[in-house]
Amino acid sequence: MSSALPDPNALHLVALARRSFEHAHAPYSRFRVGAAVMDERGRAFTGANVENASFGLSMCAERVAIFSAIAAGAHAITAVAVSAERSADVTPCGACRQVMAEFCKPDVPVWCDAGGAKVTAFSVGELLPAAFLPQALPPEGAPTRSD
Repeated sequence: MSSALPDPNALHLVALARRSFEHAHAPYSRFRVGAAVMDERGRAFTGANVENASFGLSMCAERVAIFSAIAAGAHAITAVAVSAERSADVTPCGACRQVMAEFCKPDVPVWCDAGGAKVTAFSVGELLPAAFLPQALPPEGAPTRSD
């Protein structure tokens, strides 16, 4: 963890994430979050949290942004920014960290914007050091316990 430097990608993605929380649908928590990601081609994708009365069906901003990138043809996420409207500290939740581990290399930067007060930088590997990765799954055709 470190304070984010004025990296052009960080500045750009954090600004997009800040604008994205304006589109959040958060009538229950009133905690609006925005995210922005960059793919391997340098394209930026944004997301906002979307809550549902059935809370388990809600979606975090980070996953909305990542899934939007993948749906648009991205194969890898190379940078992530998350911003909360009002928070002293904000970092991605566990589910978002696991999704990041699937689509990001461990050294991918994650810039966390605490309501414009400060930006803290992490890597995906720092946020989820023991991620469950595809390599942990048995190879295709391998026998399973039900075979």
